[in-house]
Amino acid sequence: MTMTGIDRKRVRDAFDRHAAGYDLHAGVQKLVISRLAEQLQELSFSPRRVLDIGSGTGMLLKKLAGLYPQARLVGLDLAFGMCLAARDSLSECPSPGLLTGDAEALPFRAHAFDLIVSTSTFQWLGDLDRVFAEAFRALAPEGRFLFAMFGERTLFELRGSYRKAWERSGRGPEERTHTLPFLSGVGMALDRAGFTSIRVASEKEVEFHRDVPALLRSLREIGAGNTATVRSRGLSERRVMVEMMETYQRDYSVDGLIPATYEVIYGEASKAV
Repeated sequence: MTMTGIDRKRVRDAFDRHAAGYDLHAGVQKLVISRLAEQLQELSFSPRRVLDIGSGTGMLLKKLAGLYPQARLVGLDLAFGMCLAARDSLSECPSPGLLTGDAEALPFRAHAFDLIVSTSTFQWLGDLDRVFAEAFRALAPEGRFLFAMFGERTLFELRGSYRKAWERSGRGPEERTHTLPFLSGVGMALDRAGFTSIRVASEKEVEFHRDVPALLRSLREIGAGNTATVRSRGLSERRVMVEMMETYQRDYSVDGLIPATYEVIYGEASKAV
């Protein structure tokens, strides 16, 4: 399953630049981490080796340290700045291993972990089949894989408004925003990777912002601005952005605020013996 239009270098650089202020603005991401931690707590499972893919500033690692105090924890993130932020935030916890690396080419031997987790990361990667195949390879037999990622309906208000504004500009099909995974495709990708006991489900989370510029600022502050390749810049692009904001405000505002919807896909799977 391939997500198109993703510039991996821009993803890495954006999260590098915004690592220091990430925790202040990552509202939905914090909620997703709490939900995944609750799922883990419900499992009768005591892993000895745990990997967090896309560990960011270490928020999930901190919860994992509480859930599995005897486990060896490893956090992996594409952005070096995020690893530095995690090191600082986890200074009072038993020190996990923190590595800069790519989820599509995990720097670990086969069967290295009993539990692999991830939150708010896989939507930034180009090829879910490759990501899941790597997780399967690194997971030990009878290991568990739990993750949360943003799905195709995420920020549909913003995407739809931008698409309308672009089309009205008369410059052909809009290519700025990248595609996000859909629920059934995530389940099929897990199956192709070899996982069993697959469960996928989605939930909707909605944030409200004062206006569209406030939403865009909040996205930039966590490094989650548009990371697709932009075809054109300059005055024409600014005109499209102004029209997008007017369209968003007109079509979606509720009681003077604008909603930003996130579709969160939760996945759980096992590796058979």
